[in-house]
Amino acid sequence: MGNTRKFTVRLLTKLDENSSYSNILLDEALSRSDFDRRDKKFISALFYGVLERQLTLDAIIADLSKNPKNKLNYTVRNILRTGLYQLKYMDSVPDNAAVDESVELAKKCRNTAAPGFVNGMLREFIRRDKALPKAKTEQERLSLEYSCPLWLVEKWQKEYGKEVCLTMLEASVGRAPTTVRLNNLSGTAEDTLDMLASEGMTFERSKIFEYAADVAASGAIEKSKAYKQGRFHVQDMASQLCCAALDAQPGDTVLDLCSAPGGKTFTIAEMMGNVGKVMAFDLHKNRVKLIQSGAERLGLTCVKANENNAKLFREDLPQADRVLVDAPCSGLGVIRRKPEIKYKDPKDFERLPQVQYEILDTSCRYVKVGGTLVYSTCTVSRAENDEVVERFLKAHAEFEPCALGGALGDSPRMTITPDMFGSDGFFIAKFVRRR
Repeated sequence: MGNTRKFTVRLLTKLDENSSYSNILLDEALSRSDFDRRDKKFISALFYGVLERQLTLDAIIADLSKNPKNKLNYTVRNILRTGLYQLKYMDSVPDNAAVDESVELAKKCRNTAAPGFVNGMLREFIRRDKALPKAKTEQERLSLEYSCPLWLVEKWQKEYGKEVCLTMLEASVGRAPTTVRLNNLSGTAEDTLDMLASEGMTFERSKIFEYAADVAASGAIEKSKAYKQGRFHVQDMASQLCCAALDAQPGDTVLDLCSAPGGKTFTIAEMMGNVGKVMAFDLHKNRVKLIQSGAERLGLTCVKANENNAKLFREDLPQADRVLVDAPCSGLGVIRRKPEIKYKDPKDFERLPQVQYEILDTSCRYVKVGGTLVYSTCTVSRAENDEVVERFLKAHAEFEPCALGGALGDSPRMTITPDMFGSDGFFIAKFVRRR
C-alpha cells in the first residue's frame, strides 16, 4: 500500500501545481501504471476523497498547527491531507498504518523536519478523537462537515432554502452513480443488460426510462464488450431527462449547439430512431472529434458534428424543429464528480450569465415557428438559470414557456437536485416559438 499512497500524493501535488481536470489526470496516470485492480480502487478512493474533503482537511491542519502561519509545500501538505483523510474517513485503514505510512512518505522529503511534523500532527488528531474544528455558526459547521466553501453554503441556503441546501450538501460528498443510456438501435434493453451481467456487472433498471440503468462495475465500463459494440453510452439521469424534455421526433431537424462530448446528441438521435437530422456543434475541433467518434461507435448516422461558435449566428444553418442549448456553466451541480470546482473563486463565475444569455439569444433564431427551444445547465445557481431565462423571455415575446412533460410534469422550468432522481444537480427550461 505504501506505493499507492506515494502515487496518490504525487498526483495531488501535480494537480496543485498545474490546474487540470482531476478525472483526466487520474485516468491517464492509472492507465500508464501497473497497479492491480485493488490498488487502483484504493488510489481512486483516496485521491477523490482528499479532493472532496480538501477544505475540511486544510481546516484540520490549520487547527492542529502550533504555528499556522508556516507555509507547507505541496508535497508535505498532501501527505498530511492523505493521512488525515484515512484517519477520519477510511474505516478500512488502521490508524497506525495511516500514520506510519504518512511518516515514511515524509522521510523522502528534503525537509528533515517533515517526518516529525507529520507524525505529531496526525497523532494529535487521534488524541482529539478526530474531531473537526469548532464552528462559530451553523453555516460554518455545514461548510466544515461537507467541505463546501462558506460562500456556496450561504448561496444555496439563500436561493433554495435550508432543506434543499442540505440535500445538495449531502449529495456533494457522495459517490455519483454510473448511469447509462442503452442504445435502443442495437437491440433490446434486456439483451444489453444480459451482456453487462455476463461481464460481471450489476445494474438497477430505471423506473423512468426503459433504456436507462445504473451500473456497478469493478473495472472501467468503457472497456466492456457491450460498450465497444455501441450498445450504450454513459449519461447521467438529469441529462436523459433533458433530452426527453426536448422531445425530438423521427424526421425532425435538431440543433445541439453546445454538444461536446456528445451524450445528449446521442440520446436525442436514439430517441428519434436515427431518422432525421441532428446537427451537433462545439467550439473546439478536438471536442468535435469526440462527438464524431461517439456517434460512429453507436451507429448514429443521422448525427453530423462540426465546429461552431454558439454566440455567433450562422446564416447557413437551417431552421430547426428543436434546438438544445446546454450552455457552459459553473458546474456546481456536478461537484461530486469534479470536486475541484467548488474550490474555485466565485468571481470566476460572474461572467457566465452574460455568456449564457448571448448563446441563448443567438440560438433562438434557429427555431422555426412552432418549434421547441430547451435551455439547460449542469449548475445550481439562480443567476445562471432562472435569471437568464427571465431575461430571455422579456426580450423575446415570440417565445412562450411550455411544460417540460414526462417525469418533470407541467412546469416549464425546473431545478433538479440530487434527491429528486438520484442525478446530478441540473436545470432545464423549455420554450415554444409562437411566431
